[in-house]
Amino acid sequence: MFSVNRLVVRAFNAFGLNLSRIRPAVAPRASMEGSLAHLGHLGFKPRTVIDVGVAYQTTELYEAFKESNILLIEPLVEFEPFLRKICAVYNAQYVLAAAGETSGTAVLNVREDKVASSLLRHMDSEAVSSSPRTVQAITIDEICVERKLQGSFLMKLDVQGAELQVLEGAKRTLEETEAVVLETSLFGFWVGGPQFHDVIARMKQFGFVAYDICGFLYRPLDDALCQVDLVFVRENGLFRRSHVFAAPEQMEVRIRRMKKQFAEMEKRST
Repeated sequence: MFSVNRLVVRAFNAFGLNLSRIRPAVAPRASMEGSLAHLGHLGFKPRTVIDVGVAYQTTELYEAFKESNILLIEPLVEFEPFLRKICAVYNAQYVLAAAGETSGTAVLNVREDKVASSLLRHMDSEAVSSSPRTVQAITIDEICVERKLQGSFLMKLDVQGAELQVLEGAKRTLEETEAVVLETSLFGFWVGGPQFHDVIARMKQFGFVAYDICGFLYRPLDDALCQVDLVFVRENGLFRRSHVFAAPEQMEVRIRRMKKQFAEMEKRST
C-alpha cells in the first residue's frame, strides 16, 4: 500500500511534473562563504569583524556574522559610496584610510581597475599602469582603541601583498583575535611582497596557524594556481582544542567502509 507522499508524487508525475524535496543551498566548502559558515557552525561568534581592503564589499563576511560589529577599512574614496551602502544594511562603520604598520600618510599605487591598488609596486608595472596617491594611513590597533571596538575579533585582509605590513600595526588586536583571512600569493606579483611560505612563517610568529584554504585563483598566463585565501586561527585557540582525527563512532564507520573497499578491491584482483 502506497504512502500518502508517494501517491502525491505519482499524481504529479502523471501530469509530466517532477516533485522533489527542496534542499537549502549549501556553499561550497572551498569558498570563503563555506569557510566562514564552518567557523560559525563550530560556535564562533566574533564581537567585531574587521574588513581591510573592502573595495565594493565582502558580502559573505557580513552575512556570516550579522550580529557582529563591522569595521570597514578602505583607502580609496571611489569606494566610499559602497561603504555607505554596507553601513546602511549592516551594523557597520568605516574609515577611509589605508591600514598599515604606522599611522600618518602612505603612498598608494592606484591601478586603473582600482581593486588591485596597493602600497606595493606590481611586478608588471611596465605593463600595468598605476599612479601614486597619498592617502591617510592608520593602524588597526589605534582605530580599535579610538572607536572602542572589542574582541573577540575576526579579520579579513585583502590589500594586494601588504597584508603582513597591516598586521604589524595590529599586534595588540591580534591578541584578541581568533581567526584571520588573508589573500596570499604563490608567486612574487608584488615587489618586496610575501609569498605563501613567508605568510605561513610570519603568522606562526604572530601565534596563528593555517586552518583552511578557499578562494582559488588561477593566472591567465599558464593556468597555474596563483592566489588563495588562507584562513588562520589562533594556534592554541577555539579551533585547535582537539587534534583528534575523528570521534570513536566516526572512526568505526570509517574503518568499516575501508574494510569493505579493501575486500572489494581484493576480490577484483583475484
